[in-house]
Amino acid sequence: MQTQALYAQTKSVKMTNPLLQKSTLQYQAPPFNLIKNEHFKPAFEYALKVHDEEVKKITSNKAKPTFMNTVVALETSGVDLTRASSDFYNLTGSNTNPTLQAIEAEYAPIFSAHNDKIYLNSQLYNRFKALDLKNLKGEDKKLTQFYLQKFELAGANLSADDKVKMEKINGEIASLGTLFGTKLLIARKNGAVLFDNVKDLDGLSANELAAAKAKATEAGHDGQYLIGLLNTTQQPLLQSLTNRATREKIFKSSWTRSEKNDEGDTRDILEKMAKLRLQKAKLMGKKNFAEWKLQDQMAQTPERAMNLLAKIAPPAVAKAKVEAKEIQALIDAQKGGFKLEPWDWNFYSEQVRKAKYDLDESQVKPYFELTTVLEKGVFFAAKKMYGITFKERKDLPVYHPDVVAYEVFDNDGKSMAIYYLDFYTRDNKNGGAWMSNFVDQSHYLKQKPVIVNVYNFAKPVNGNPSLISFDDVTTMFHEFGHTLHGLFANQNYTSLSGTAVPRDFVEFPSQINEHAALDPEVLKNYALHYKTKEVIPQELIDKIKKAETFNKGYDVTELLAASTLDMNWHSVEKEGDFKPALVFENEALQKYGLLVNEVPTRYHTPYFAHIWSGGYSAGYYAYTWSKTLDYNVYDWMKANGGLTRKNSERFRKYILSVGNSVDLNKAFKEFIGHDMEIEPYLRNAGLSDK
Repeated sequence: MQTQALYAQTKSVKMTNPLLQKSTLQYQAPPFNLIKNEHFKPAFEYALKVHDEEVKKITSNKAKPTFMNTVVALETSGVDLTRASSDFYNLTGSNTNPTLQAIEAEYAPIFSAHNDKIYLNSQLYNRFKALDLKNLKGEDKKLTQFYLQKFELAGANLSADDKVKMEKINGEIASLGTLFGTKLLIARKNGAVLFDNVKDLDGLSANELAAAKAKATEAGHDGQYLIGLLNTTQQPLLQSLTNRATREKIFKSSWTRSEKNDEGDTRDILEKMAKLRLQKAKLMGKKNFAEWKLQDQMAQTPERAMNLLAKIAPPAVAKAKVEAKEIQALIDAQKGGFKLEPWDWNFYSEQVRKAKYDLDESQVKPYFELTTVLEKGVFFAAKKMYGITFKERKDLPVYHPDVVAYEVFDNDGKSMAIYYLDFYTRDNKNGGAWMSNFVDQSHYLKQKPVIVNVYNFAKPVNGNPSLISFDDVTTMFHEFGHTLHGLFANQNYTSLSGTAVPRDFVEFPSQINEHAALDPEVLKNYALHYKTKEVIPQELIDKIKKAETFNKGYDVTELLAASTLDMNWHSVEKEGDFKPALVFENEALQKYGLLVNEVPTRYHTPYFAHIWSGGYSAGYYAYTWSKTLDYNVYDWMKANGGLTRKNSERFRKYILSVGNSVDLNKAFKEFIGHDMEIEPYLRNAGLSDK
């Protein structure tokens, strides 16, 4: 009777929980109108049990292991868990709440243990090892190799005792990563700076002031002004604020947000995580965590990754010092009477840019209205380069009123995907910008991609237009580059599909798409004055292009500093060599010549979410590696006619559509004709005289 009652209860959960049913919406788009907080826990409990049974069925199969009864069986297991967790983590990243945060904290170690139960399972691993790779071809062979490496990276070859240790370490890391993310949201919210006097905010536009006032009112400070923080060290408004004390206050609030010995302090957590990751690597027989982590990346070893960073660092720092001298000269000419500090850089570099290139950000912004940039810029470029088109879908439910949805059509007119955009910053949203899938493409599962791009632009108030900077425009083209990678996925299996590629490759397609923002035909189509609808004058376009390498010394140095920090945290070989977070950071940057007072690291260790809770541990170098790939290909494209349809289709064929189904070093070489070279990076970034 108990079994029958349990079966009835389980069946009831399955029938009434939208997370446990295949969505009836197009391409299985999530039914956000039906999904409630209370659905997640029962969905996870049910889906975990079902997945356990599916794995048990594979391992207990008496038949000889085959590709179908072992590899495909594992690949297609856990459908309910994939659906529920995909919806869950997209929401916790972009629209979380205390209930979801509590579930996230509760299930982090449970999901970690579940993953370990699969990839530390000797019976399952032995079935994979029994397969003869010589009998497999193409994607089937690649998928089998992918899983074999996944088992080995997880520790399937460990002894029984060491597997127990590994499970414990993984559970602790998962819990600490979730706690880090929760604390960082608190720190970011608490780090917002409140101002009583509007004069302290001189330099901000009427729209920016209105937004700050609305934010203060929302936080219970009527009549005041609240400046929120983005996840980076530098804050965009610093380039406009004329009051130096205000700039210093905002910068220092950003820099110290997670080191105040309060509920948002992350230092103890990250120091524990770094030690646990080293313990994990040692269990796997590796010197350090980075050596373990990079085995399945393009770089393959931390030495190759650091070698790239170390070659770019000296010319980048040298360029940054030249830029600092130019800024100091301007401060002195204005009788400033002070030495350049980090909170001054953006304000005065903007003035240098105006003087050097006669380019004023306030002149440019009116030509970049967000929706126009999206539809007449990003979408127009996608049609020009790849022939794809978009249609807004107001009938599809969304998870927040600010979210918009589109259906995407391929160059033959056939529908190919659903695409969501979530533009505006919220206190319950992670900082930054990203792309992710609600549904992954798979021919085998007959699935088409359902993709979302998430941003953190300031939301306009009082009916004002949403005007963004050219940097923000570039971010939109960048994130859509990830979307293209997902849209053009053409794989049988989700594990190899679309953006499921190494970290140091995944940013490459998105960086290539950034170049479309300045393509003359594209730019003139979307850079329309929000009031007059006039096309941006050629004079301004020329100035934007001339200023492309402006401030590059700063930009590259702050990025390299963050990448070097990450690699140093994860290259420690003895626990005793770890030091308190702030001391460790200073020593690591000093060692590589990247401790430059005026150029702080893009992410200070205590709020470096990418590496402590975002999956980029020992992987932040990937942005520089990918950028080097990008500049190599961009040079090739320029030499062959630019971002033409022919070149773009070739890029789609060799890069965007292959997912992780081929050797990506080989795919890159086949596209361009040679291995990655460093000189295109130095030249395009203005760090070389050649």
